Amino acid sequence: MGALVTLELPDDSPAHTMPWIITFGPLGEQDGDWEPVVCGPYERAHALALAETVVADEELMAVVEPLLTLITVEEIRAELAATQAAGDEDPGDYGDLDDLVGGGADAEPQERHVEPSPPPSPEEVRAGMARIASMLTTRS
Repeated sequence: MGALVTLELPDDSPAHTMPWIITFGPLGEQDGDWEPVVCGPYERAHALALAETVVADEELMAVVEPLLTLITVEEIRAELAATQAAGDEDPGDYGDLDDLVGGGADAEPQERHVEPSPPPSPEEVRAGMARIASMLTTRS
């Protein structure tokens, strides 16, 4: 069984409507030296279900995260600056990430078995991608 890492979001988070990607990679150093595989974009529910299904049977790590649809250099620079400023405020505090992966270096690892959601059908994924494409091409 592999590991799935993602953000735990409140129900009203705007990130739910963003496109999401999955990055599959080795679970640990002993699992070989290979380049991660990035898949997507997907709707969040589809990304989670696909990642859960793959890592349920494989010794892999899957990171499911939102894809920022930044389309200008200025937007990208602003996002980078905001992220860097947040990191400068407390470089030792990774916030919710510590809760996600087990509380940091001093914490005991926590394992949680999650039954994978049924993966979406290819038709559902294509429909989700069409919705994402529509959102990306109509963004003002």
